[in-house]
Amino acid sequence: MKKLMAAIALMTALACAATACKAPQAPAVNEPAAFAVVREEGGPERYAAAESAAPAFDASRSITVVAREDGSGTKSAFMELIGLKGKPDPENVIIQTGTAGILAEVKGNPAAIAYESLGYVTADVKMLKVDGAEASVENIKTGAYKLARPLSVVFREQTLDNAVNRAFLNFLHSGDAQAIIAGEGYVPVVDNAEAYAADDALTGTIHISGSTSLKPLMDELVKRFMDLQPGVTVNVGGGGSGQGYSDAQEGVSEFGMISEEFRAEKAPACVSYMVCKDGVAVIVHRDNPLESITPEQLKRLYDAEAGADAIVLWAELLG
Repeated sequence: MKKLMAAIALMTALACAATACKAPQAPAVNEPAAFAVVREEGGPERYAAAESAAPAFDASRSITVVAREDGSGTKSAFMELIGLKGKPDPENVIIQTGTAGILAEVKGNPAAIAYESLGYVTADVKMLKVDGAEASVENIKTGAYKLARPLSVVFREQTLDNAVNRAFLNFLHSGDAQAIIAGEGYVPVVDNAEAYAADDALTGTIHISGSTSLKPLMDELVKRFMDLQPGVTVNVGGGGSGQGYSDAQEGVSEFGMISEEFRAEKAPACVSYMVCKDGVAVIVHRDNPLESITPEQLKRLYDAEAGADAIVLWAELLG
């Protein structure tokens, strides 16, 4: 009997070998669409996430140049910083009004390039480096990022003999002011500033005039100052940086606003205080492979008179 059983076992083994017997397989199932089967040589099958490859960026396409509307302080700053102050926009530029319009255009247009104040740029778009430096608060503070400018007030030193004027300058230096500056998208220049100490006895009037780029921020700063000092009235006017220099020099305003490095020859009797810095970010679509750009390249993009030197294709920047 034992011999019979052994013979049967041997015959079964030989039959399996001849027909390449396999272990029973589980019923086939549909593989998830988001995954792919990876078959390792000599190893088991496994699932791995199948990343759908994004379509390659078409460098042969024309660049969509996007700009802010006339009257925008950001536009004035950007054009001045790339050497095109007062120049018209190129012929085929797309004008967008406000930050929301700029961000929406770049987010939805892979061929677009634009600019916006650093503090207002969202993760929906990609910020380019300029001359290899990232657009960051720290790089703006150190001067490594070049598309930035100071926004300052100029005043005669004897102006601070008045307690009301002195209090306002102290407020600009305070933590209260730095919080507003950061909240409005500008770069604070005072670290660890202390809170402003209000003086309920102060009464008087202050006149401020000048740069239209600084005016929107100054309006917000003045509102807070007058909340803290209800006995003081502050009037803010525009007119441009030139007006700010001359009004402060001539005593028409206690403080003149300027949006450039202080030039003593423009107001010899005055000194200056930097309120903040204004950084301008250059932005493209998130799928754009470009990482860095130069001010000269930006000028060739935005110069209406560039002619044959104009950059019109992405290949010219990516090559």
